[in-house]
Amino acid sequence: MRQVFIALMITLSSLTLSAQTPTPGTAMPKAVFYKADGKTFTTDQITKGTKSLIILFDATCEHCQRVASNLSKRSKELTGANLYLVSQDEFRSINYFMDNFGKPLKAMKNVTVLQDRDHVFIPLFHPKQYPSLYLYGTDKNLDFYSSNENDVSKFFKKINN
Repeated sequence: MRQVFIALMITLSSLTLSAQTPTPGTAMPKAVFYKADGKTFTTDQITKGTKSLIILFDATCEHCQRVASNLSKRSKELTGANLYLVSQDEFRSINYFMDNFGKPLKAMKNVTVLQDRDHVFIPLFHPKQYPSLYLYGTDKNLDFYSSNENDVSKFFKKINN
């Protein structure tokens, strides 16, 4: 009987954790990521006053590749926001991804590519799946979240408003 109770508690706990969804209006979590040169980059370094689009991606994810390609095609419309691309992949995979799907983004000064080496993104940001896109307002509070690749145009509208 005790084992059944423990199994039930574990199941309920895991359902509760997976049901968490990023809520608009919540503050940007504090996290530490890494640049290609090995230097740390924290979310505290993201300044207020400019919108920030944070994207969690996996280099082998076809949906992520399409999102990066769509962003690249409209890269000139991204000048009103800072863009942070975050992946748990090794940098050789991240670089391949950027070279093949996000090449125009690489040259932009407002784009930063980061590695989540310590695997902190998922427990802090609560993504539903790859890709996950988070648009934070000038106050560093979440304005819009989506894990649907078809919502990219909604992000452009919100960035440019």
